[in-house]
Amino acid sequence: MKLERPYTLKEIADIIGCSFVGDENHIVKGLNEIHRVEEGDLMFVDHPKYYDKALNSAATTILIDKEVDCPEGKALIISERPFDDYNKLTRYFSPVNHWKKSIGNHTEIDPSAVIYPNVTIGNNVKIAKNVIIYSGAVIGDNSILEENVVIGPNTVIGHYAFYYKNKPEGYDRLHTCGGVHLKKDVEVGALCTIDAGVSAMTIIGEGTKIDNQVHIGHDTIVGKKCLLAANVGLAGCVVVEDHVTLWGQVGCASDIVIGEGSIVLAQSGIAKSLEGGKTYFGSPCGEVRTKFKEMAALRKLPEIIENM
Repeated sequence: MKLERPYTLKEIADIIGCSFVGDENHIVKGLNEIHRVEEGDLMFVDHPKYYDKALNSAATTILIDKEVDCPEGKALIISERPFDDYNKLTRYFSPVNHWKKSIGNHTEIDPSAVIYPNVTIGNNVKIAKNVIIYSGAVIGDNSILEENVVIGPNTVIGHYAFYYKNKPEGYDRLHTCGGVHLKKDVEVGALCTIDAGVSAMTIIGEGTKIDNQVHIGHDTIVGKKCLLAANVGLAGCVVVEDHVTLWGQVGCASDIVIGEGSIVLAQSGIAKSLEGGKTYFGSPCGEVRTKFKEMAALRKLPEIIENM
């Protein structure tokens, strides 16, 4: 999430009542989660396991629970509870604005768009030329639908991110202030869900086609001209490169890269990143020829045991 204007380190620290390390005039331009940070962003980290990743990321301001050596050109904000203070900041700059009508505030809809009855559209949404949205669909806050996008019946675009911290009193959700960006000629079938980015955008690339009952998690980026068949499930922070085909019921763990031109056959489970230009199968999936050889060998196992 980019801020409306640059804020100084001191201004940000004062909002949450925390001390800081660095020049008080150090600039903060945005807030972002670790997978999507850019230069000028503030991010949070609350576990020593991820200190190095955070400090060496593109983020230039780190909200952290311990004072550590600060890299040159960066600044630290010291917090006892970075998760909670990050939530305070996102709620401060992007407060919850509940919808009270079928079309929210500050939403732009091109006159050529076709909006069927019983569609609900949130705040700060942009809907471009020739978009079609079928009945029962919900378009959440901060969504962008470019030209010729089609949204099937009862599909939800931009529901909040599935991102929780396990606390003694229960699960606490990270406040969602991102959105979803559907680029030109994207088609999304019926009963799909595409979650908003935590603080950035979940992105579906130009010309990609998505079948019915597909789920795409927060901050995932799908490239151009991909095909996602029914019941595909992608966790958050996945990168699907261009021209990838995922057949029915493929499941994918978070923080995975699926290389350009990959084909993943039905009911496969992706547990690690896949090299592009190959066909995969199985759970955990591997190259299809290897997996078929393994299956053939497994069929011979009873005979081998009998003859032992």
